[in-house]
Amino acid sequence: MRLDLLRAALARRGPFTRVLVAEVKGSTPREAGAELWVWADGIEGTIGGGRLEHDAIAAARRGETGSQRVALGPDVGQCCGGALVLALERVDADWIARTKAAEVFARPLGGAPEMPLAVRRALARARDRGEAPKRWIEGWLLEAPAPAPTPLWIWGAGHVGRALVSVLAPLPAFEITWIDTAENRFPEGENGLRRIIAPEPARAVALAPREAAHLILTYSHAIDLELCHALLAHGFSQAGLIGSATKWARFRSRLRALGHGDAQISRIACPIGDPTLGKHPQAIALGVASGLLREKRATGPASSGHEQEGRAG
Repeated sequence: MRLDLLRAALARRGPFTRVLVAEVKGSTPREAGAELWVWADGIEGTIGGGRLEHDAIAAARRGETGSQRVALGPDVGQCCGGALVLALERVDADWIARTKAAEVFARPLGGAPEMPLAVRRALARARDRGEAPKRWIEGWLLEAPAPAPTPLWIWGAGHVGRALVSVLAPLPAFEITWIDTAENRFPEGENGLRRIIAPEPARAVALAPREAAHLILTYSHAIDLELCHALLAHGFSQAGLIGSATKWARFRSRLRALGHGDAQISRIACPIGDPTLGKHPQAIALGVASGLLREKRATGPASSGHEQEGRAG
């Protein structure tokens, strides 16, 4: 649960109904944890579209709260074949305050008002062992704050940079900072992203948190090399550089001459992406994004926000 995003949505547009996929069984359009926010005049997010989402939006606008168990085939005529539980809650300032005060926010949304033993045990394991609780237990919804998103610095607003942002920006797992040398390098309409205009990009490396991941794909090999040099001195969790094996061989030689050891240099991944997908900017972006998501999932919540030895490619 990203409480910061919920709080921001409340401040931006006022109270809303949060529709959360609390539990899934079998094939469903989205995974448990997917959510949709519903206002009278708009929505944000998705629980998978189709009749399921249409009916959920209508229920939210009627003011319904609580839980709904939906068998996708019999109930809404969707061919996924699975079943799920939707939890509907009104998000307002009081809800935010109650959520913020709880290490794990547990509340009944269809079960008995008295906390079941299974819920108490799950809360105890979360408190004593740091164990992530099951989300849906006997009609009770349990949520812990989600780990902070990974700071992701994208160096370059050319074709590949734009493709990467288009793929990665909607994902809550990443908090993007986008850097290039001039304002006119950026496309119009990319609002909500932090941008840095840096005529000398390597000097901006000092602004990055040391747990950030970096993708280097500027228009200049000289700038790329300066960024690699600066990042190796500064520290990072992951770094990827666009380029060929020949480019990387030359960079490795030059980085050694600048005083970096092979073990450190090898932490930069080059080339990036999945070569089997091709060299089209969107294909590169898809390969890089899938690698970042796999890494994020593999490290898990306990590792979020800490320096890792993984690669961005």
